[in-house]
Formats: sequence, C-alpha cells, structure tokens
Amino acid sequence: MAGSECSDHLSFLRSWAAAPLRVAAIAPSSPALSRLMTKDIVPMDGPVLELGPGTGVFTRALLDRGIPESELTLVEFGPDFARVLQSRFPKATVLCMDAAQIANNALFSKPFGAVVSGLPLLSLPPRKVMAILSGAFTRLRPEGSFYQFTYGPRCPVPSSMLDRLGLEAERTGGTMRNLPPAAVYRIGRRMPRDLHGH
Repeated sequence: MAGSECSDHLSFLRSWAAAPLRVAAIAPSSPALSRLMTKDIVPMDGPVLELGPGTGVFTRALLDRGIPESELTLVEFGPDFARVLQSRFPKATVLCMDAAQIANNALFSKPFGAVVSGLPLLSLPPRKVMAILSGAFTRLRPEGSFYQFTYGPRCPVPSSMLDRLGLEAERTGGTMRNLPPAAVYRIGRRMPRDLHGH
C-alpha cells in the first residue's frame, strides 16, 4: 500500500472511530467502486458537485473521466478531510460545510450537470436526507443526475421520499471489489410521461 493510501486508511479509521454514523465507512472506496460511480459522467456534465468526498477517491475518478479540476466543487463536512482535499485539488472549490445546507448557499452560481455523493445516506436521519436531495436538485440542471452508492440491498433513498421529490432511481451497477460490496444508483427527475403513467 502506498504511503498516501495508507494514511488515507488511517484518516478514515480515525474519523470513523470519532463519528461512526457520520463517516460510516472504515476504508476509502475502492478503484472499482470509483469507476462505477463515475462511469456515466462525461466532461460535458461539468461543473460537477461532489458531496462528502473524504480523501478524494471519487474526485480522482472524475478527473480521470476528463472533468477539469476547476469544474469541481467539493462539499466536505470534516475539516481534516477538507484540508486534505484543498492540498490535493488546489484548482477545485472546496467548501467545508454540511451538505444539507447547499440549497441556502449563495456560493453556487452555475447549475451542475451531476452530483456525486459519498455521503452515508442510510445512517442519516430522513429529514437530513430530504434536505440533501432537495438541495442538490435545486443546484442540478433539469437533465442532471445524482449518483449515490450504498452497501445495502436496495436504493438508499426510500421510494416514498423519491415520490415526494418527483424523482426516480435506477441501479447502474454493483461491485464485490469494495469493502463492503457496494451498488450504485442514479437518481434523476421524473419525466412528465411517468407522472401520467404512460
């Protein structure tokens, strides 16, 4: 394991030990999960908003997909992770804040083409998940998508919440090459035809 990778694992373990519900992962996401999370994102989707980037594993995958670093906005609640992100991705915009507050933040000027979420939605209270999703969709272009991974057997956003927000979710893939195994969902606005049942 390379030095920075080893220190990333230690950072995760320390953060998890301090706040298991907020971090909810004992290790950074694997390259296989990072590729799966970002496989549908292309440079035209920029700018891209990333929620809960941690040490920047998905951020690197986005750069590999051709998204310019300057087109990335990284929202990270943990000050230690935010400092790491700032030094690793100096051209990205790093905001140390709660993802549930993005709807009220004046710093977001341009609408995003995609949101990549590393947040542990299953361990957050439903009201907070609602605030994160509704906030993200106020910042997304009409055709934009919200990408979320989960360790659970189904979409981490309950269908009742998706219905309330006029959203739909689609599983885009899963990988056993992650600790623990994970699946990825793409969440987007419902097309009008779905509302009429056609």
